Amino acid sequence: MGSGDLGAPRAVGLDDRVIHDAAKVIAYFNHITRSADALGVEPESFIPPWGKPDQAHASP
Repeated sequence: MGSGDLGAPRAVGLDDRVIHDAAKVIAYFNHITRSADALGVEPESFIPPWGKPDQAHASP
């Protein structure tokens, strides 16, 4: 991310604090995902895949 990438977020009203916070969250998520991939961590079986309803908690 460089200074040229800040125009669009600022154009929709985001200030530097919001952009900073978003960049930190995105960087942390990227770090954790890469670490888990490198360690061969498998998804928990009790967590449903994204976009699929959790059958254990579905309404009848």
